[in-house]
Amino acid sequence: MSDTPEPKPKSHGRLSIRPSFKPQELMQHNPRLAGVWTARIITLFPDAFPGVLGESLTGRALRDGKWQLETTNLRDFGVGKHRNVDDTPAGGGAGMVLRPDVLGNAIEQTMQGARGRWPLVYLSPRGRRFDQAMARQWADCDGVTLLCGRFEGVDQRVLDHYQIQEVSLGDFVLTGGEIAAQAMLDATVRLLPDVLGNAESIEDESHSNGLLEHPQYTRPAQWMGREIPEVLMSGHHGKVDEWRHEMGEKITQERRPDMWERYLTNKKG
Repeated sequence: MSDTPEPKPKSHGRLSIRPSFKPQELMQHNPRLAGVWTARIITLFPDAFPGVLGESLTGRALRDGKWQLETTNLRDFGVGKHRNVDDTPAGGGAGMVLRPDVLGNAIEQTMQGARGRWPLVYLSPRGRRFDQAMARQWADCDGVTLLCGRFEGVDQRVLDHYQIQEVSLGDFVLTGGEIAAQAMLDATVRLLPDVLGNAESIEDESHSNGLLEHPQYTRPAQWMGREIPEVLMSGHHGKVDEWRHEMGEKITQERRPDMWERYLTNKKG
């Protein structure tokens, strides 16, 4: 560890706002909330948070103290006069790599007090693909720490030493991990108790039962010559459920053959 004073993480949530409830007002220094599911983000761009997580259901839950968001500024742990966080790749090559000493100090500081089930995750295009099942796993934990990469990535020794999980948002490359972190946290936080407010909504969503979601309709009953399917207006809940399930199967088979095969396998098992 370096001799420089340890920076305090930036906390976002119930203890850090004023009544106006603007997302940026969730970004104050405050004590950690005991027993609350917490997301900790290690990033070079802490001002990117809470971002969209400060809006709508996730933002309301953040304000109500149903979950907590903390950011650690990686630059605070940089070395030298200019607080450098990266260096050239060993063996040559393009780009820069985040230094292990800088990352190690940031991780040690960020993980203080993390007990129980608490995944430490590096957001990487070469990682395991994030999905609904992983979101449920994270929601069932006590919290999660996400390391947002930049440049050419991080020194492999850091991943090995801390046994960090590598997780990808999809088969594409982003400039950094911040956008991926917000997407993954949105998917996770909405599964926390009392955040969504309607357990049936979660059960009916795409991926929740291994299928994509059925089509949705609302008033008016006719629009541009198109009508709501008659079965949905029948008031017969059994037939409505049957129609929705059949449509979910049809859409999944057409659009996601990989999901369809898994669904059939699980159905047989």
